[in-house]
Amino acid sequence: MKRSVLTRYRVMAYVTAVMLLILCACMVAKYGFDTGADLTFVVSQTHGVLFMIYLVFAFDLGSKAKWPFGKLLWVLVSGTIPLAAFFVERKIRAEVEPLVSDSLATVKA
Repeated sequence: MKRSVLTRYRVMAYVTAVMLLILCACMVAKYGFDTGADLTFVVSQTHGVLFMIYLVFAFDLGSKAKWPFGKLLWVLVSGTIPLAAFFVERKIRAEVEPLVSDSLATVKA
C-alpha cells in the first residue's frame, strides 16, 4: 500500500476532528448564548464537505487494508464523535504503518 493513502486519511481525520470541535463550540454559542448563527452555518457546511472527503479517504484506506465491515464502520463513524477521531486515527496509523513499510521493502528488494 502506498504511504499517500495513509497520509490522506490521517490529514482528513485530524481536519475533520478539529472542525467537529469548532462546530460544537459554535453550536454552544448559537444555542446557549444566542449568538453566532451565521458562523455556525458556515462551519457546519464546511464540516459536512470535509466529512464527506474523510469518508472517501477512510473507505479507500479500509478497502486497501482489507478491514472487516465492522472495523470500517467504526472508523467511518468516528468522524462524527467529538475527540474520537484523534484516538481512532492513532490506532489505525499504528496498525496500517507496517503494511506501508512492508510494501516499501518489497519494492526496494
